Amino acid sequence: MRKYFLSAILLLAFLPGFTQSLPTPDQFLGYRLGTHFTPHYKVLEYFRAVAAATPNMQLQEYGTTYEGRPLLMAVIASPENFARLSAIRQQNLALAAGKGSSSAQQPVIVWLSYNVHGNEAVSTEAAMRTLYLLADRKNAQTQAWLRNTIVIIDPCLNPDGRERYVSFYNQVQSRPPNPARYAWEHHEPWPGGRANHYFFDLNRDWAWQTQTESRQRVAVYNQWMPQVHVDFHEQGIDEPYYFAPAAEPFHEVIKPWQRDMQTLIGKNNAKYFDKEGWLYFTKERFDLFYPSYGDTYPTYNGAIGMTYEQGGSGRAGLAVLKEDGDTLTLEDRIAHHVTTALSTIEVAAQQSGKITGEFAQYFRDAVTAPEGPYKAYVVKAGGNAGKLAALADLLRRNDIAFGYGAGASKASGLNYFTGKTESFEIVKEDMVISAFQPRSNLLRVLFEPQSRLTDSVTYDITAWALPYAYGLQAYALRQQLAPAADSLTAAGEEPPSINRPYAYLAPWNSLQDVKLLTALLQRHIKVRYAETPFTMGGRSYPPGTLIIPRAGNGELGGRFDTYVKAAAQAARVRLEAAVTGFVDKGTDFGSDKVRYIQPPQVAMLAGDGVSSLNVGEIWHFFEQQIGYPVTLVNPQDIKRINWKTVNVLILPDGHYDCLEDKTTVNRLKEWVSSGGRLIVLQDALAQLAEGDWGFRLKKETEDKDSTKVDAYAALKTYANRERERVKQFIPGAIYKVQLDNTHPLAFGYPDEYYTLKQDDHIYEFLDEDGWNVGVLKKDNYLSGFVGTDTRARLKDGLLFGVREIGSGRIIMLADNPLFRSFWENGKLLFCNAVFLVN
Repeated sequence: MRKYFLSAILLLAFLPGFTQSLPTPDQFLGYRLGTHFTPHYKVLEYFRAVAAATPNMQLQEYGTTYEGRPLLMAVIASPENFARLSAIRQQNLALAAGKGSSSAQQPVIVWLSYNVHGNEAVSTEAAMRTLYLLADRKNAQTQAWLRNTIVIIDPCLNPDGRERYVSFYNQVQSRPPNPARYAWEHHEPWPGGRANHYFFDLNRDWAWQTQTESRQRVAVYNQWMPQVHVDFHEQGIDEPYYFAPAAEPFHEVIKPWQRDMQTLIGKNNAKYFDKEGWLYFTKERFDLFYPSYGDTYPTYNGAIGMTYEQGGSGRAGLAVLKEDGDTLTLEDRIAHHVTTALSTIEVAAQQSGKITGEFAQYFRDAVTAPEGPYKAYVVKAGGNAGKLAALADLLRRNDIAFGYGAGASKASGLNYFTGKTESFEIVKEDMVISAFQPRSNLLRVLFEPQSRLTDSVTYDITAWALPYAYGLQAYALRQQLAPAADSLTAAGEEPPSINRPYAYLAPWNSLQDVKLLTALLQRHIKVRYAETPFTMGGRSYPPGTLIIPRAGNGELGGRFDTYVKAAAQAARVRLEAAVTGFVDKGTDFGSDKVRYIQPPQVAMLAGDGVSSLNVGEIWHFFEQQIGYPVTLVNPQDIKRINWKTVNVLILPDGHYDCLEDKTTVNRLKEWVSSGGRLIVLQDALAQLAEGDWGFRLKKETEDKDSTKVDAYAALKTYANRERERVKQFIPGAIYKVQLDNTHPLAFGYPDEYYTLKQDDHIYEFLDEDGWNVGVLKKDNYLSGFVGTDTRARLKDGLLFGVREIGSGRIIMLADNPLFRSFWENGKLLFCNAVFLVN
């Protein structure tokens, strides 16, 4: 009864008409902060309560998650700065546009981001304490800092993941908390709370913005452009606290002042940790290279971007035993995060003139004298308006300016696909991007043809160049080149004018074309595709061209034309009208080489042992990108599948205990032999390769020219153990794959594809019962770090193939074509596997 009485009193206190005073988190929540995990809705209620009692603070709800939870941020400043908040923001945006210079009146904008990983749940608890300390007008120290800073707090970047964790923990925790690591409360069930609704790691999505949380957050981030950004995390239970300066490799675009300021902030953090006797480390593990983190993305946009890591994460709960016998509590973890947040604000306030001055110069240099060898980039349209439009969308989301060509003109630049400097022609459909713009450094990072690492021990993928990720021919130019046109007329606006054509024709080379197909299939419209090229009316059509005939769709009557045209306009696909099924060259529309697309009934295994990240990539792709249904099935329920209702089964990356069961394997083989399509990715494919499925991982081969054996090869220096391990390391590098684009798995592609390789898996070439569709040959490496041993292994083998078993197919995808959903060029490959390979 006392608890409910307290809640009622607190609620009354914040109703209009009542005198409002600033509540501490403990007072508002009804428990001491750190003794419970606070549900997301209560966190928002507390922020609103503080805002109601703080005239120099505003809240902004900037979006919602996939599950409908609000995304909220708080802006707090001194009363004087708050009164001119809009003017300060506009002046800051002018600095970020390379215009003007900073003044003594321009405060530093400090942005604190919490809980991007949902089960690193201390962050949101710490955000409440930090907000209170900044809002407390009796706190002379924080009020002094606010005279030179504006602080933005996002208490939870990933509410869906956090609630998954908090709900789990609050249901199973012991009372009092059990610190033993083997206790249930320290072991989340699959998929855990780290990721968002679709199991995406939002800390790797800042630049790509594939998820709704990222898109909404980065949009509002770009409306403020802070000078300091801190991303609060957790790491292993036994790890001491980590704060900046970051580890090598630092990307070379990072300026000396950004490095120096990281060190200054780190030393200030250390001062407070030294005082308390808290352990910490710096300059190790967490590097500044991959561009889509919560520290690197702000850094490449002119800020001091930093990651702070507290020991604990989803294993720690409210209390957990460390290996040294000490007990790590949630209250400890909160204290550490609050300390570094306030220490960072302190340095920002002390160095406000230096930081804003360097920030302004950063963008003036970007506009007038961009660094790096390349001053412009040209991305060829190449008949693929869909992929070019997708790239344009990404650039807009990152505030990177671009335009298009003026018509036929000549230029010279580095050809991404050949690695050579070549002359080429620019046409009006080609995208032109000048490096003389405010986001020049981010542009350089996203388009660099070859990654330059100062250290081979890195934390994530090491190559991501957008021309490879999008599969678009591009050139990097050493001379300045400005776009001639700001926009390009979108395709798909005008449907064919012919009434009642024999068939409609649509291209098949981008995700837009896939969206057209899925919309038609959802309308039960029968669609076919050309297996071989054909010519009609003076135009050539490649394999994969969609043919939407009136024949077979007669029951729709006049709605057939309405549906097809509407779907094409929605997908931004330009249709062609065929008045006959008789082609000038090639096979007529009634040929058996014009294949009917059987609507796939898709199921995917998802559960223990399966990569939640890969499951999420595929799940999100079906639901959010192509709008086509997929059924998720727990691997332990595979025997319950009604195989008559499923003709496509996807095994994402992972290891499957169910595939160790002989009965299950035999039933799966029977289903494939009867016409099923089994799409297998990454480690799941390696697991199948160990069984009797008709394909094998390529074995290690000895160098035939080597006649000497090094008797001391096993002698290695302990201090160099990390360097020794990287010989087998491939965190993510780009390789060129030769394609057999006469096979449906490679329809819509040229004869080459660029894959992001993250392991050393490569397969023996298939025999007469299979098709080697995507292969690595010698010297196919392009960009990114690859250990010497792994690089020697990755050649002369299969990455993408189709194994025929009876009337069914096993579609082998050794690499992930949907990686983090930003590898745009792989999406069509995956769709070929789902819709065309039959």
